[in-house]
Amino acid sequence: MNSRSVLQTIAVSKSFPSRHGDVRVLDGVDITVAEGEFVALTGPSGSGKTTLLNLAALLDTPTSGELLFGGRTTTTMREEQRAAIRKHHIGMVFQRFNLLPHRSALDNVLFRFRYVETPPRDARALAEETLARLGLTHAARHPAHVLSGGEMQRVAIARAIVHKPKLLLVDEPTGNLDPAAAETVMSCLEALHREGLTILLVTHNRGITSGCSRVLLCNEGRVTADAQKEAATA
Repeated sequence: MNSRSVLQTIAVSKSFPSRHGDVRVLDGVDITVAEGEFVALTGPSGSGKTTLLNLAALLDTPTSGELLFGGRTTTTMREEQRAAIRKHHIGMVFQRFNLLPHRSALDNVLFRFRYVETPPRDARALAEETLARLGLTHAARHPAHVLSGGEMQRVAIARAIVHKPKLLLVDEPTGNLDPAAAETVMSCLEALHREGLTILLVTHNRGITSGCSRVLLCNEGRVTADAQKEAATA
């Protein structure tokens, strides 16, 4: 494994204001996701997983601590600098797919190039190639709303990786899927990882993390390593 860090948090905390004072959601989190890793972040609802994912996506900033992307601190960056990293180097997959329902699978993947300037012919070739990698050539011209849940999630993955990001962030990708579709989606993510893609997966379902290289446990705003997973892979 390459030891270069793609994502690193150092003593990161995050608080949100409330009527009764600030509520601390993350409390001194230290994690590192190295290039080529497939890391799962698990834990119960309300443990801070989504907040940490939003920080990793540079959609928010820590209250304290430091977050580095590719070795560069992002905490003191201007918003346009963080936006440039999001645009070019981060892909995101959501539980609810967030597809354009009446546009084709191909159009949904091409939509990513509204944010990343690419010649139209090259963009189309990349989109078709990425759909093929995920077993979706047959669905390329079908509108998203007629696809199965598993197919829609794979289209969402294709859209997230078509611009070849350095980091793929995946939020509860199997939460709306039946077991067979969930297995297919996880197999696709594992295949992308074997090809070298760095992935941070957030899930409350420990049953889907067997193919991950490392599992982190989030609870009450703190993150620890999964000792059982580490022992099994040592």
